[in-house]
Amino acid sequence: MPLVLLHGWGLTPSVWSGLREVLPSRVVTLAPALPGHGDALPAPSADLAAWSDALLPVLPERAVLCGWSLGGLIALDLARRHPERVARLILIGATPCFVAREGETPWPHGLDAATVTAFNANFATDPAGTQKKFIALQSLGDANRRTVAASLAAALADAGPDRVPGLSSGLEVLAGTDLRATLAEIRQPTHLIHGTGDALMPLAAAEWFAQKLPNARLTRFDDCGHAPFLSRPRECAARIAESLDD
Repeated sequence: MPLVLLHGWGLTPSVWSGLREVLPSRVVTLAPALPGHGDALPAPSADLAAWSDALLPVLPERAVLCGWSLGGLIALDLARRHPERVARLILIGATPCFVAREGETPWPHGLDAATVTAFNANFATDPAGTQKKFIALQSLGDANRRTVAASLAAALADAGPDRVPGLSSGLEVLAGTDLRATLAEIRQPTHLIHGTGDALMPLAAAEWFAQKLPNARLTRFDDCGHAPFLSRPRECAARIAESLDD
């Protein structure tokens, strides 16, 4: 069964190159570009379902989805709304809700809402600079920080004037999505992989996540940040291969 790799915001599928090289040869992979990234057309709206449905035509009839960061949200949505297409999930640096929330159902395990708002506004005026800051944040907490940052920089999506609206839509998806209430509907076996030093999405989010999903397990990568598949690709590939063999 093919393994579909869904990348994170502001990057291209090339971010998966190192991992794909060390996965067992028996693992067939597909790495499509998210809407508005690379050569992919933007989604019709800044809505998670619109982004997920935009990917459906390029996905196999049935596959294992491996989603990282924003790609993890998309994988979760596809698994819930199109369960016949998703055999299992592998989620890296993922969360059901990226932004901290208050109110009746508080969520302390996300990024500060004001910080996210400012980040989105800055991207509109300085997309290249904002992308660099995002790379720095994803690299924090990683023993191989320079290697991770270089790999991310090499995989940045084009943020030219004609591409900014599509990428901005992705930031709106990250800011507006909260899947906590839907997790009980996701029945596929799920393997969460998370760096213990993740500065973008704390380990506590993954630990909560693993408890709430009906059929999930969590693997922690010590001394890794938000992108353990870049920091320790061989170990990450081994864990992914084990999931496929379960």
